Amino acid sequence: MKKTFQDYGKEWLDTFVVAISVAMAFRAYFYEPFKIPTGSMQETLWGHHTQAGAEKGAWDMFPLSVLKWAVTGERVVDWKSPATGTVRCQPRGDGFATVKVGTCDQSWSLPTDACRELNGKFVTKGETLWKGSITTGDFIFVNRWKWNFFQPKDGDVMIFSTTGIKQLPQGTHYIKRMKARPGETYVLEHPVEGRPDAVTMGPDEYFACGDNFNNSFDSRYWGTVPRANLRGEGAFVFWPLTGWRIIR
Repeated sequence: MKKTFQDYGKEWLDTFVVAISVAMAFRAYFYEPFKIPTGSMQETLWGHHTQAGAEKGAWDMFPLSVLKWAVTGERVVDWKSPATGTVRCQPRGDGFATVKVGTCDQSWSLPTDACRELNGKFVTKGETLWKGSITTGDFIFVNRWKWNFFQPKDGDVMIFSTTGIKQLPQGTHYIKRMKARPGETYVLEHPVEGRPDAVTMGPDEYFACGDNFNNSFDSRYWGTVPRANLRGEGAFVFWPLTGWRIIR
């Protein structure tokens, strides 16, 4: 019998459902994608970051700029202030801050590392608000199966849920380096004033620190990570393409 459009539609729908199911299973049990929003793991992993003063070149003009961003994650901007007033930067928690001038409704998204000197600055209409390159943070795959067969070890790059950990925003994930496992004592390489210089892990507790100690809110401040919160080990960076690498 000759197939109808309805028959072809059912076949395509079945194929689509199977493909989605396989992709979801792969994500849940094997390798899950995550993005790095902040600089707490630099220079192992890069969050959103900027380079002030970068000038636009031929590759920063449309449509080449789209290709450049797709490969490198970088774009160059030259924003002019739409009004006269004081710059206000409101961090969003994802590595970016919302930038506004005075009472003007227009806003920009700028990585927080560029807002340190910009926030509170008085600018006039038409003045350069900020000029430079903005690079999107690394996108990584997290190995979800490895710790089902092998025990985590000191030095692993660990991804964990923040659920139930006091002082942390709930329902999100952090990425840090594992410094101590259950039963181990860790002498802090970069102690925090007013807090212990050494900590001993209890059962099913892990100590997590960012590689960028000067810009990392980690276990030195809020305590240990329970075993139940571990999601997996950082495996490799898959985007930007120019930054592809195995995470070590």
